[in-house]
Amino acid sequence: MADPVADLVERARSLGPEERVRLVELLLDSLHEEPIAQVEAAWEDEIRRRVEAFERGEVETFSAEDVFAEARRIAP
Repeated sequence: MADPVADLVERARSLGPEERVRLVELLLDSLHEEPIAQVEAAWEDEIRRRVEAFERGEVETFSAEDVFAEARRIAP
């Protein structure tokens, strides 16, 4: 039984340098797709939780004026 990975490597070696770089980049990108989707889903959940907490009045808010005044006060 042939090893499909070995076959792919052999075929990839016949590509020119630029084509091999492109292949490597595409393969690396494919490894990151799922984790990126998981991170995006986690951020969507976090955003939803924060908006809901804000809408329920559970979050203390500050005006931009107060935030910048405090930043100027503590900045070196």
